[in-house]
Amino acid sequence: MAKDFDLYERELWAGRAPAYERGFAHVTRYMIEPLLDAAGVADGTRLLDVGTGPGFVSREAVRRGARVSAMDAEPGMAETARRNVPGLDVRVAVLPEVPFEDGTFGAVAGNFVINHVGDPGGALVRLRRALRQGGRVAVTCWVMPGSGALAVVREAIEAAGVPWPDDIPEPPFLEYGEPVAFPRLLAEAGFADVAVEEVTWEHVVDPEEWWETGALARVGTNGVVVGRQDAPTVARVKAAYDEIVADYAAGDGKVALPAHALLASGVR
Repeated sequence: MAKDFDLYERELWAGRAPAYERGFAHVTRYMIEPLLDAAGVADGTRLLDVGTGPGFVSREAVRRGARVSAMDAEPGMAETARRNVPGLDVRVAVLPEVPFEDGTFGAVAGNFVINHVGDPGGALVRLRRALRQGGRVAVTCWVMPGSGALAVVREAIEAAGVPWPDDIPEPPFLEYGEPVAFPRLLAEAGFADVAVEEVTWEHVVDPEEWWETGALARVGTNGVVVGRQDAPTVARVKAAYDEIVADYAAGDGKVALPAHALLASGVR
């Protein structure tokens, strides 16, 4: 039987901050500038960075002159963000909990966090309350189902014939990861002037590094599944992975993995 999604997420990310910072966080960094632009973050903006992870969004917002507070559900992520952004006000909280008073912020930004929440709609309603009247929200998500950088390990698992565990819950966000449903989710939460943009880029990386920091470091669900296998099965998955990523060869031993995301924004 599948676990409660929020409980599963807490177990999934516990202790994973160092591995995430080394690996998967780098593919998400491409969206930081567009995210902050969509949220209207500039000098003097009071920003809440939701799901800050290693603090990369907060760090760029501080560079813009914003006054930033941040939150993350994983204590290790919050500690990493404090290290990367000295003096950052970071709180540990699980959405839809927001440990700030209503109307505190002029902008809210969440980079690939809304897809990790058990109640995405409820989280957006609560984030709207954290905004001042006229404040802006901007959130990113992966196009579902995942492809390219997001999916090569999953494709290798399937190619190796490894069954998907029945105790891993399906993400509640799965139905919203497309260009019509994602902005509708924001509109239903009460945001006005909702817009959505589809963004595609290439993540150029050493394939061995991508395997190590994703599959072997147990970052994300694909890593959890690989981590449960015995050595011969892991070797079989790795062989399938090598064959799949060879199609994305970019020279110098690197691969260029496509990434597909949505950026949605709105106004309170």
